Amino acid sequence: MVNIASANREALIAQSICGTILKGNWKNILKHKLDSGLLTSSITTQVLSELSSYGGPSLALSFFTWSDSIPSCKHTLQSSWKMILILTKHNHFKTAHQLLDKWSQRELLSSPLVLRSLLNGVSEDPEVLSHVFSWMIIYYAKSGMIRDSIEVFEQIRSCGLRPHLQACTVLLNSLVKERLTDSVWKVFKKMGKLGVVANIHLYNVLVHACSKSGDPERAEKLLSEMEERGVFPDLFTYNTLISVYCRKGMHYEALSVQDRMQRSGIGPDIVTYNSLLHGTNDIDEALRLREVMEARGFSPGVVTYNSILRKLCEDGRIREANRLLTEMSGKKIEPDNITCNTLINAYCKIGDMVSAVKVKKKMVDSGLNHDMYSYKALIHGFCKALEMDNAKEELFSMLEKGLSPGYSTYSWLVDGFYDQNKQDEISKLPEEFEKRGLCPDVALYRGLIRRICKLEQVDHAKVLLDSMEKKGLMGDSVIYTTMGYAYWRTGKVTEASALFDIMYNRRLMVNLKLYKSLSASYAGDNEVLRFFWSHVGDRSLISKSILRDMNRSEVL
Repeated sequence: MVNIASANREALIAQSICGTILKGNWKNILKHKLDSGLLTSSITTQVLSELSSYGGPSLALSFFTWSDSIPSCKHTLQSSWKMILILTKHNHFKTAHQLLDKWSQRELLSSPLVLRSLLNGVSEDPEVLSHVFSWMIIYYAKSGMIRDSIEVFEQIRSCGLRPHLQACTVLLNSLVKERLTDSVWKVFKKMGKLGVVANIHLYNVLVHACSKSGDPERAEKLLSEMEERGVFPDLFTYNTLISVYCRKGMHYEALSVQDRMQRSGIGPDIVTYNSLLHGTNDIDEALRLREVMEARGFSPGVVTYNSILRKLCEDGRIREANRLLTEMSGKKIEPDNITCNTLINAYCKIGDMVSAVKVKKKMVDSGLNHDMYSYKALIHGFCKALEMDNAKEELFSMLEKGLSPGYSTYSWLVDGFYDQNKQDEISKLPEEFEKRGLCPDVALYRGLIRRICKLEQVDHAKVLLDSMEKKGLMGDSVIYTTMGYAYWRTGKVTEASALFDIMYNRRLMVNLKLYKSLSASYAGDNEVLRFFWSHVGDRSLISKSILRDMNRSEVL
């Protein structure tokens, strides 16, 4: 009874306020009452609803704006939500959108509890609600808050509301950018069940998803579905599909798409030709495509030249690659990092380190920065040429730039020193790091120890491990498991067990990534690996889920 009486009282107050406003000069009449704290959120919501019925959104908005300027009458989400719905219903989209953005920044509107209250707390035209919630989906997706965007989508879906096509497109596009391909298809399927009809823009997002995941079969199915539904592919659709096929090395299929594209009246552009060039395995075909491009008025840029350069270098046609560079220079086309890295890698592969270093210098002179690929190619080349001092210099430069070498880089250094029978130089590397002001971390020791164990020099690996621990650095699961297996496969079970004791005491576990990596590295040791992993399991150093995978032979 108390609640009914309170509701009736609020309704009377709301009617009284509306009557006062409709009579005119209401700001002065109401100010005294409002300052006394009379206007609650519930009453404000009722007033807004009544005013919109009498005077449309303008009068309601005037009251909303005015009352918000009074300290005791700051609007809550309830009253603001009502104002947003009123504005949307009367097509005042810009103002409604601004108010919604303001609240989206202040409150977590995507919370399931808040969303349910917003959906259940009002009785509105479903189209109005769909419009507002579609804005929320777009806001969160564009803000990088994809989980929140999906939460809004799921909540309105559960209420039978249909999000607008633009909101669906923006949400899917955000999922594609984050490479959440599985989620793309799940959300798209749900959209279809809600009656959302895809247009060319949404289909292009889906084709782009196929490109990101490297799935030409699905992309082809989408193209067929588009044609069946009367949605005509555009230049972006065809270019994306051509790119998918080219990256998969399916050149015939890429050319078939180009043919279909031209038959539909859409001419190729420079993106089309660059994709075809990039996926061309035949250098003569690549050069022919470039001639076609130029004949049709397209000027090849650095992307085009890089594709041809890559093929020439792969085929060992270095002289022709240099002639191509001269041609680029004549046409005022500036090489980029890809151009230079392609050449550096090509020279390193044939052992011409003098030319590789010249290209490196030209990069610096032209204002280009060396990246991970530049350094790795040079380190690999110097190690193959057994120019180990130069290889170390590149390593130190790489580290000083804040780049992480990785296991392969350290492997090349280890192999180079072993080929020169200078194993002691490997042990000196941490000291050289310190002299350069660099910190020899676990990653350094891990890379060195892994490769040394692979070369079946586990005693040398143990020396490095001891040196590492004297510096206060503790080994990790990768180091102990790798050394444990190196001991195990040479019959030194006692030494392996001692390492497993350390792992157990320090609660170091073998995870799935480590399990797969070590198994792949020693793929030929099937029986030895099987007994080794069984022993590791018996020592409780591997999770039960991985053990189940082993037993079902799903991972091995």
